Amino acid sequence: MARVLYLGGLGRSGTTLVERLLGELPSVRTLGEIVHLWQRDIRDNERCGCGSRFAACSFWRRVGDLAFGGWANVDVTRVHALRDAVERTRYIPRLARAYHPDPQVREYASFYSRVYAAAAEVSGASVVVDSSKHSALAHVLRWSEDIDLRVVHVVRDARGVAYSWTKTVARPEADGSDMTRYSPGRSALLWNAHNAAFGLLSRRGVPVRRIRYEQFLEDPRTALLSLAGFAGLTIGPSDLDFLGDGYADLGVGHSAAGNPMRFTVGRLPLRRDDAWVRSLPRNQRRLVGAVCAPMLRAYGYPLNPSLEPS
Repeated sequence: MARVLYLGGLGRSGTTLVERLLGELPSVRTLGEIVHLWQRDIRDNERCGCGSRFAACSFWRRVGDLAFGGWANVDVTRVHALRDAVERTRYIPRLARAYHPDPQVREYASFYSRVYAAAAEVSGASVVVDSSKHSALAHVLRWSEDIDLRVVHVVRDARGVAYSWTKTVARPEADGSDMTRYSPGRSALLWNAHNAAFGLLSRRGVPVRRIRYEQFLEDPRTALLSLAGFAGLTIGPSDLDFLGDGYADLGVGHSAAGNPMRFTVGRLPLRRDDAWVRSLPRNQRRLVGAVCAPMLRAYGYPLNPSLEPS
């Protein structure tokens, strides 16, 4: 059974940073956003975090051989059909029920479990990390008997997330196309929906550890020790030598898809991005704050954006 640390939350919440730091721990292999592997990698042959095209990456080639006898044997059309049938936010109430779901749910989850198990065996890792983020996928994966699922729910201030979604971010692996953008109002609604869905997951017996992006950056060393324990790993102080005062030294990873930070190698500054306090227009800041107010309070964020989160 593959032990999977699933990073969940709305995009632009800091999951890629958490993933990259987790990937420096011994016995951990980070895989990127596996939810996109079927289209972006198997079909479109985009670049792995190591810089190679997916088909040319020796790590992923070995994973495909072990999991499916080669990626050419994966019926991507079937995967997409299953995704459309079971992995949608609107299906979460059905997925969260106590009785066993439609067989399609287990079939869809089996594609992921085979990737996880093969990646663990090829890398020799005790834990693999999937940073897919999607709440509906996490609810699907909980039904797999072949996955030891542990979820890290990454939360960031909704106003910071909204501001990040308004910015243009290039996808260098996709020949110049940009990442999706959302309006502040749209991102506020998504922030509520996805974060609430992870709260529901914890009430269904799945181990969920919530972390706030801002607190993670204040003390990444302590945060990583806590997450390692949550994942069932024992690490020592020397295993965190890649962390310095305000920076992390990163090696080459094999993230299959995700934020462009996955390509970063070498010294990465660790600092909070609070540009939204100054740059997100006041009317948009108030809109997001009003829409997300109940959950912002629940997560310990001040409703007055001029205040630093405690």
